[in-house]
Amino acid sequence: RRMAMLLRAAAMRRFPAAAAATALRPTRTGVRFVSSHFARLDTPWNPGVVIVPQQMAWVVERFGRFDKVLEPGLRLLIPLVHRVRYVFSLKEEAISVPSQSAITKDNVLISIDGVLYVKVTDAYKAAYGVEDPHYAVTQLAQTTMRSEIGKLTLDKMFEERENLNGHIVESINSAASDWGISCMRYEIRDITPPRAVRAAMEMQAEAERRKRALILDSEGEKEAEVNIANGKKLARVLASEALMQEKINIGLGDAAALEAHANASANATRLMAAALATNDGQSASALRLAEQYVAAFDKMAHSGNTVVVPANVSDVGSMVA
Repeated sequence: RRMAMLLRAAAMRRFPAAAAATALRPTRTGVRFVSSHFARLDTPWNPGVVIVPQQMAWVVERFGRFDKVLEPGLRLLIPLVHRVRYVFSLKEEAISVPSQSAITKDNVLISIDGVLYVKVTDAYKAAYGVEDPHYAVTQLAQTTMRSEIGKLTLDKMFEERENLNGHIVESINSAASDWGISCMRYEIRDITPPRAVRAAMEMQAEAERRKRALILDSEGEKEAEVNIANGKKLARVLASEALMQEKINIGLGDAAALEAHANASANATRLMAAALATNDGQSASALRLAEQYVAAFDKMAHSGNTVVVPANVSDVGSMVA
């Protein structure tokens, strides 16, 4: 019991902040302050029996030399021999990368910040591989982000945001492998170009919107003209087909009429020949011609004032002989 009191007094002298917190809380274990990032946590004092919480890693030294990493659960340590030197959280945690200035490939100065999601994978490397893991990974993220932004133009950086995040994660993991830290993902939070560049981007966006509107209007007018032309073309085609069908019908009608007239003439000729072949055919034909002769002179008399007639117009018999 006296040894425990001496160890407690020594711990209070070594860690005054923990001593002040312990005075407020009547407990035999020291106070551990958990920060909002995975930087080294305050180490507890060694009473001989310690309880390591879940998802925590305690790096233990033996007379100032690395001895082991305590896993979660109840663990036994030798006071004054073993010392919990480092305490790390194995949970994935988010680190806010401060805003910084970077120059793109087209010489545009921008302000950019992000969020880095990391976790400690090897407590030994995190304890002895780097002095301050939080500061180291933040600086590495900033320099890597500045380097990757310098390879892209401003427009490409907005388009290839996912690829940029992936390249930053790969670069951080390749450099932080010796620190026992793994970068899970990186997200760019804000990209702030200068005011003049923002005004130019807004003007460009407005010009693009006007361009798209004009293109849509012209395409609408084009489709309207095409539709009107197609309508006129279809109307003319239909009219020509109707005219062609009309002419075909008229031709067929004329052909049928000519055929009927020819058939009638042929029938009349056959009948006339048959009538002439009879005994009284000659007399009948002479009478018919005389009637036509007189009718022709009558028509000539009615059509004009002057009529030219043969000298023997009264001799009808000589005309039909």
